[in-house]
Amino acid sequence: MSAPAVPEGKTLLSTFKQSFTDVPVDAEKDNAISTTEFLEAAESLTTMFDALGSIAFSPVKNDMLGNVKKIRERQLAAPAESETLQALVLNELKAKSHKAAEGLVWLVRGLDFTCIALSQNLAKAEEELADSFRGAYGATLKPHHGILVKPVFSAAMSACPYRKDFYPKLGADQDAVTTELRAYLISLEKIVGILKGFQERKEAKW
Repeated sequence: MSAPAVPEGKTLLSTFKQSFTDVPVDAEKDNAISTTEFLEAAESLTTMFDALGSIAFSPVKNDMLGNVKKIRERQLAAPAESETLQALVLNELKAKSHKAAEGLVWLVRGLDFTCIALSQNLAKAEEELADSFRGAYGATLKPHHGILVKPVFSAAMSACPYRKDFYPKLGADQDAVTTELRAYLISLEKIVGILKGFQERKEAKW
């Protein structure tokens, strides 16, 4: 897993095909989140795991991409019923299936994990990435992982690079990196919060 190349004068975030800062959220329709842009943003986010530079993060990345695939398969199978994530889930459940709905639950957990880890690390300049990711894992994914999966993810946390090596991989201009990453994480946190609230509703469960 080699670190993605960042063009001169750019940041890694600015090279993303889709950013969570630009994912449409319709406040007038119960915060409906556009499916296509959300999935593209989630795929783009996984390139950050390449910047973490360790093969140990492959299971984390592959898990998230596998869940993106489940949701996209449902979207392609029933596009008219899947324009927003909430509609996709509710319509799939009506069809007596929950493959994509379950994929979204796990994807949201993975996004929450990433958001908490990076937000924590930005907020605490003295904290190393391994500590931030370990804390985020305990708060998000770990309670849902079985005995075989936990060691795999724990190994990834321990393999985090030092922050002095990680942030330069996101761009040479560290002020721009910090500004863009903070705005990105605020948008991601908002979307994760909307989806976690939706998934707690009775009609979104199976």
